[in-house]
Amino acid sequence: GLAYFSEDNWKRIWVLALWFSICAGLFAWKFIQYRHRAVFDVMGYCVTTAKGAAETTKFNMAIILLPVCRNTITWLRSRTKLGVVVPFDDNINFHKVVAWGIAVGVGLHAGAHLTCDFPRLLHATDDEYEPMEQFFGEERPNNYWWFVKGTEGWTGVTMVVLMAIAYTLAQPWFRRNRLNLPKPIKKLTGFNAFWYSHHLFIIVYALFIVHGYYLYLSKKWYKKTTWMYLAVPMLLYACERLIRAFRSGYKSVKILKVAVYPGNVLSLHMSKPQGFKYTSGQYIFVNCADVSPFQWHPFSITSAPGDNYLSIHIRTLGDWTSQLKALFSKVCQPPSVNQSGLLRADIGKGENKPRLPKLLIDGPYGAPAQDYKKYDVLLLVGLGIGATPLISIVKDVLSNIKQQNEIEEGVKNKRKPFATKRAYFYWVTREQGSFEWFRGVMNEVAEYDRDGMIELHNYCTSVYEEGDARSALITMLQSLQHAKSGVDIVSG
Repeated sequence: GLAYFSEDNWKRIWVLALWFSICAGLFAWKFIQYRHRAVFDVMGYCVTTAKGAAETTKFNMAIILLPVCRNTITWLRSRTKLGVVVPFDDNINFHKVVAWGIAVGVGLHAGAHLTCDFPRLLHATDDEYEPMEQFFGEERPNNYWWFVKGTEGWTGVTMVVLMAIAYTLAQPWFRRNRLNLPKPIKKLTGFNAFWYSHHLFIIVYALFIVHGYYLYLSKKWYKKTTWMYLAVPMLLYACERLIRAFRSGYKSVKILKVAVYPGNVLSLHMSKPQGFKYTSGQYIFVNCADVSPFQWHPFSITSAPGDNYLSIHIRTLGDWTSQLKALFSKVCQPPSVNQSGLLRADIGKGENKPRLPKLLIDGPYGAPAQDYKKYDVLLLVGLGIGATPLISIVKDVLSNIKQQNEIEEGVKNKRKPFATKRAYFYWVTREQGSFEWFRGVMNEVAEYDRDGMIELHNYCTSVYEEGDARSALITMLQSLQHAKSGVDIVSG
């Protein structure tokens, strides 16, 4: 078991081991340094602990920005060989681990100062205080409030409060609205709350630099190392945000087709911005100013690179996606006979064009599925809406088949062929209506894939359709039969 575990997780293990060793090393270095300073005689091990924890916090506050630099990670993944040893797909998990590190560091640092260092200094005798004069002034701090209202005090307390808010609202049970809270409180949670509270980091970093400058115990500028830790990551992150702002600013897309499908899925076909290149398996960020001018949400691209449009399929789960679906549902009409979807709007040459919400996109960004071209056999397994990146891959394999056919028929082609010779696509979904989402793709595969290069397997785990009495009966039968024989009568 251990051999399997380490073979599966060795990239994560070495990254975490390296991170932990650096934190431990920094803590020990500061701890020992302050053990030999005059303040130790007054404040003892409290000050060494506080300073050790502060050093690890500076380091963690610097590196927590790196996993969220999307452009940098996409570039490293696509252009370098680092992906072999660095688990780029775990960037958000690493971001969370570092956040835990910050929480521990802040707890130790603030706790040691507030409960131990300050009281000790106040209770010190005049003889003990004498060596401290150079740090705290000849006038002795007369009460506890003196520390809290100083620059170091109020910046520290404010940061802890802001961090606690952002940290709490980022927890899955708040972010995904998992708790049954009273209505007024529920409005303060959910994705929107997570998104806006996380941007408090801008204030926190500003205060962090101030906090690290007005030190009581270090007076020389080159000993105030906070800005040294933060300079490069903050610069990199600022460039990231600028690139995103400029790049998405002009990538306003024209909507070509909208369809609302059963199972709460919205499919959007957009025009491809000029020079927009992507590979299947990648994703883009979408912003709709009519829902929220600031929020960007990631969605897998479901069109293939060869298509002359860009498409995404959005499952409505949270507050943002529900509002987006409601907006588009208003402009959709019921479909005509030969079209699929419950509601749709094909934006053609017609007279009465609906006014569509404006979308901006940013991307594309790298994803684990983008390296499929290197393999001769693909096994694609998707659950529900999780099949979106795989649909794009299936379409890309299909257009490769079409091109091979054209080459055989003597038509010249520029695209370099890829290794894939077979693709097996297994798609498991809960409701029958889901098959509508990608019906077009499936039909196309059936039509063009004469040699059976792509094998499609669709499994439906429940036949329940809301508002249909027949399906409720079948569902009852299904569960009875399954309880009796252990085999599902619908999917076998």
